[in-house]
Amino acid sequence: MRSHYCGQVDASLVGQDITVTGWVHRRRDHGGVIFVDLRDREGLLQVVFDPDTPEMFAEAERIRGEFVLAVKGRVRPRPEGTVNPNMATGEVELLALELTTLNDSATPPFHHDEHANEELRLKYRYLDLRRQEMLDNLRLRHRVTQALRLYLDSNGFIDVETPMLTRATPEGARDYIVPSRTHPGKFFALPQSPQIFKQLLMMSGLDRYYQIVRCFRDEDLRADRQPEFTQLDIEMSFVDEDAVMGTMEELVRLLFKTVLNVELPNPFPSMSHAEAMQRYGSDKPDLRIPLELVEVGDLMEAVEFKVFAGPARDADGRVAALCVPGGSKISRKEIDDYTAFVGRYGARGLAYIKVNDVAAGRDGLQSPILKFLPDDVVEGIVQRTEAHDGDLIFFGADKAQVVNDALGALRVKVGQDRDMVADGWQPLWIIDFPMFERDKQSKRWTSLHHPFTAPATDDPDTLKAAPGTVLSRAYDMVLNGSEIGGGSIRIHDKAMQAAVFELLEISDEEADEKFGFLLRALEFGCPPHGGIAFGLDRIVMLMTGSDSIRDVIAFPKTQTASCPLTNAPGEVSAEQLKETGIRLRTARKE
Repeated sequence: MRSHYCGQVDASLVGQDITVTGWVHRRRDHGGVIFVDLRDREGLLQVVFDPDTPEMFAEAERIRGEFVLAVKGRVRPRPEGTVNPNMATGEVELLALELTTLNDSATPPFHHDEHANEELRLKYRYLDLRRQEMLDNLRLRHRVTQALRLYLDSNGFIDVETPMLTRATPEGARDYIVPSRTHPGKFFALPQSPQIFKQLLMMSGLDRYYQIVRCFRDEDLRADRQPEFTQLDIEMSFVDEDAVMGTMEELVRLLFKTVLNVELPNPFPSMSHAEAMQRYGSDKPDLRIPLELVEVGDLMEAVEFKVFAGPARDADGRVAALCVPGGSKISRKEIDDYTAFVGRYGARGLAYIKVNDVAAGRDGLQSPILKFLPDDVVEGIVQRTEAHDGDLIFFGADKAQVVNDALGALRVKVGQDRDMVADGWQPLWIIDFPMFERDKQSKRWTSLHHPFTAPATDDPDTLKAAPGTVLSRAYDMVLNGSEIGGGSIRIHDKAMQAAVFELLEISDEEADEKFGFLLRALEFGCPPHGGIAFGLDRIVMLMTGSDSIRDVIAFPKTQTASCPLTNAPGEVSAEQLKETGIRLRTARKE
């Protein structure tokens, strides 16, 4: 039906007769000559309709935006003065000789150049995807998966599919459950990840596995999270952390070189979880922002200002400072806005000191809290934060987690607001994670990653004796402030796995019910193994410079986990409910 894509017509085709197809991007009537920008996935081509052929010209007068056309014509140079350097086809145009309208179009709900709201874009996603930006995103995504497969295939990894219908296992989020018609009262779960299956593949002797796989988590959504998402899932046998991390670094370096022609550092820097939290308040710090948290709790222990002294004396508390270069120009209204911002993370306020003149001591500073702080403490704060004239020092004082969350987020926001984010790419490994953390409410131990992560000890008794101090053999890959991959060396010993379940208060009966098949597999010669999972949507989002992973997924869900295009989720018939043994409970009226 066509001989060339619109966006691939150039000066080399001048004088040739070609056929193109596509959508009407824009139509212009210039006093007897009609110009149409015809669009396909490769770009735009200007088509000219002269009135010399009345029948074709009459049809050209009828066409409107998004009509689907097939045009046969002759490629010619654009007249002098009309060349468009902003178009790949801007040196030429197509003089139409034949026109076929393949399909009319209703008036679209939004124009291709219009910044329509996301709900409308998702409702008419097939129109939204016609935009060049969206087409480019999907093409880049294709190139990403192509590059990943090429590397993994050439390095001995085998692509294996794992089940979509499985049983619920603890992965850190709620499962999507699927009722079974053939087993009334029982349910499948959609996988949050192929974690157990890829471990079983290692026990099966596969040695190197990968899969680009759909995963499902019923959790609150945000710009970089979806209820169904795509992972690059990888597992390797007979490896330690260095082997996994080294191979994955090579993979990511090749990916960025192939797709973006970007050279990433070799090797990637690494940082312990404890250091990341201390310096940045985050386990996925954006190293492009030259701001760090500074510990000042020891300076505050003896002050009478309880807002600072209380957390400083609390073993679980923290008092930290964030010095913003040139920040004294930040207005009172902006400070109030930042105070409201950190409130979202549990902070009860945001103290600050404006540094006008360091040499003048206390007299060169401006803050409502100065009257509560003795001279030596004020001097210590200025020295430790390395503040200069014109800087602003923010403070966080609360439980350590609140301070880390609040100042960590403020660090990023201030850096973005004040144009302090450097260009380029900053990859980072975060290592030496705690094995467990305490649940705030139940006070029970929970796995920081998942219960199959190996501890940094081979002795189950050592683990049980000091679970709060033992580190795990986990590692996360961070890029520009986003976690793009996370993994660990796995437990391959049944006694160690039993010790972890015991600390998590998973009884033998519960462990056997949920993981009996895995525990039995550990008895039959399980090799040491480890792996990682990369968030493919998140990687593509970063590579395209998009603000949301919804812009790099063909048919995403909204922030309420719904699909405006198909109106999913929807109701099902009474017959379907009956077949699966489900009866809906009618909501009681208040």
